Amino acid sequence: MKALIPSHKENKRYLLVKGENLKENIEKAIFDFIGVFGMSKTGLSFIKTEKDSAIICINRESVEPVRASLCVWPEKMSIEKVSGTLKGLGRK
Repeated sequence: MKALIPSHKENKRYLLVKGENLKENIEKAIFDFIGVFGMSKTGLSFIKTEKDSAIICINRESVEPVRASLCVWPEKMSIEKVSGTLKGLGRK
């Protein structure tokens, strides 16, 4: 299969999320707030998960709906940082 040209690739954003039981809660929060179609648009993937933090990768256009869905979820989750690169998440 031929590789995509850069203008046809999705632009991704990386989010550093802190909270408890993130693997399940993030998926449930997004699914409940924006539904199946919105969940498919986000292109959600987990890059790194630890005990109380996770790095997720989403589509650039869906950053605001994902932030809103994590904000209204009953269990506490907070987005610490949003970056265009993984290296940018490590900087302060």
